[in-house]
Amino acid sequence: MGQASSTPAPPPPPAKETKKKLGIKTGKPICCCCPDTKKARDECVVFRGEEDPDCMKLIEAHKMCLREEGFDVK
Repeated sequence: MGQASSTPAPPPPPAKETKKKLGIKTGKPICCCCPDTKKARDECVVFRGEEDPDCMKLIEAHKMCLREEGFDVK
């Protein structure tokens, strides 16, 4: 039998700490901001589709709310 010489794997690099951006007004992460506009947008998109004119208005309203919270939303 041959000699098996293996070196232990080096430890993984330390995990980068990612700071979650929080909203200015509420101090919440983006997923928890603007719950009213988020719910209306989601319901509209599910039942009518993203291209529906009413849904497009709700999508824009939600984006505006998120921008007011300090998030960079395109």
